[in-house]
Amino acid sequence: MDETYTHYPLHIDPTSKLITDPTSNPTLSPTLTALHPLHRSLLALPNQTPPPPLPTNPKRSAQIQKMRDQGNASLRSNSSKPPTSAQAHEAIKLYTYGIEMALGRPGWEPSQLVREEAAALYANRAQAYMAAGWWAEGAADAETSVWLKRGGNGKAWWRRGRCLVEMGRWGEAGEWVEEGLGVEGNGGEAGELGALGREVRAHEERV
Repeated sequence: MDETYTHYPLHIDPTSKLITDPTSNPTLSPTLTALHPLHRSLLALPNQTPPPPLPTNPKRSAQIQKMRDQGNASLRSNSSKPPTSAQAHEAIKLYTYGIEMALGRPGWEPSQLVREEAAALYANRAQAYMAAGWWAEGAADAETSVWLKRGGNGKAWWRRGRCLVEMGRWGEAGEWVEEGLGVEGNGGEAGELGALGREVRAHEERV
């Protein structure tokens, strides 16, 4: 098979060393967008050399955990009552900050750490979306959490199933819950998932 060479008139800024495309070619834009943050991260390092993947930056880990803890506190500030709309929106904002920090880790840090942190934060934000009555957003976040961490993530499985039920998408909810039970089994956090499955089956029998 003949190889094709395509020449792009890229420009390197002599001061910042950033690469730009004067033609604004849409096929290059995603690559350059991903390249620039990595480039800035490298410039900030001693000798501009990536460090070993471990240990990771403890300050970033602490900030991510802080955002998660503050989001949790916002949802639970009224322990005897459901969170208010303002509390839910505050939690959404805090979890979003945490997600951005987790996904913004340098590319040389362990990807498994990013997946673990992001999976927990997406599941938390799904809960906050549910508290605000934003079922579609909650379903999307819970699904993302499961994509990042399929096993040992019963709350995310349940939250997407509940969001689908609230949107009247009973058939999808039943399929989702069955898949979740196949992954999680029936113990621990999966107890809620099993109860949701029974609710869905009871509804299907009535219609």
